[in-house]
Amino acid sequence: MKYNQLGKTDLKISELSFGTWAIGGDWGRINDNDALRGLDIAMDRGVNFFDTADVYGMGHSEELLAQATKGKESSVHIATKFCRRGDFQDPDNYSRQQVTEYVENSLKRLNREQIDLYQIHCPPFEIIKDGSVFEVLEDLKAEGKIRYYGVSVESVEEGLFVLENTNASSIQVIFNIFRQKPLQELLPKAIEKQTGVLARVPLASGLLTGKFNNDHTFEENDHRYFNRNGDAFNVGETFAGLEFQRGVELSKGLQWIAKDRGNMTRAALKWVMQNEAVTSIIPGFHSVEQVEDNLQAVSSRDFSQEEMEKLQAFYDNEVYEHIRGIY
Repeated sequence: MKYNQLGKTDLKISELSFGTWAIGGDWGRINDNDALRGLDIAMDRGVNFFDTADVYGMGHSEELLAQATKGKESSVHIATKFCRRGDFQDPDNYSRQQVTEYVENSLKRLNREQIDLYQIHCPPFEIIKDGSVFEVLEDLKAEGKIRYYGVSVESVEEGLFVLENTNASSIQVIFNIFRQKPLQELLPKAIEKQTGVLARVPLASGLLTGKFNNDHTFEENDHRYFNRNGDAFNVGETFAGLEFQRGVELSKGLQWIAKDRGNMTRAALKWVMQNEAVTSIIPGFHSVEQVEDNLQAVSSRDFSQEEMEKLQAFYDNEVYEHIRGIY
């Protein structure tokens, strides 16, 4: 496992980490014992960073991380997020009183005295531009409740604004073979500003595993069922903004990436990790088998320059025009 410096912070985090949206229960049923086993295996294999949010299972993911990392608080870093438990479009949701309440509740669920990385959870661009919430985060940092803060953004435009106008230590952005727009401006600017990058949705909600057929069905409590057309939140967060059947068809044209890399999952993760701007990639998991499979991406074969160019052309010519949502 390789460890990368998170921007200008003193945190060195594993190049492959894990997000915990799925184990909170928003991707269908999952057994807590399986979730805890998955977290243990990840840590045993060198993962020292996990991403969560106070709305993942309405706090359940944070509680699972508290249980899994007990006694490892100094060596296993946790990033959590806030603002989506309330009306995320209301400026009052980002007041000093409200954000302090959010952080105190997350600290209790995580059973920690300090949060390593506290991220605003995809706020409206107007909130980012207003800037008041960053003053609150600076105060929480000075008080020792958080070590660093960052922003999870929906669009390249938002990410660029954060990089240019705030002291955020990191940005979190959707980045995968189906969502390559960050390559143009955002990731180079992150390198220039020495800001950490967490790449989320690296498998396009499972499309890039190559395991789905057009008639695949999802459980009703899985966001891939209830948000596939953006009914609950930004459609770009589900299947990277692609309509499901189109995404399935596009994934069939990518089967070649699995050659000498084990499978499409490992190959798709490797593609993201290979970008020098990415500090850590944070796929989710729904089973122990997925954890073990994802971890093998670390040792998978790198993509050649020719392969990278082929994938960029595929995105430009076949994918880009079909992406929906804010990006």
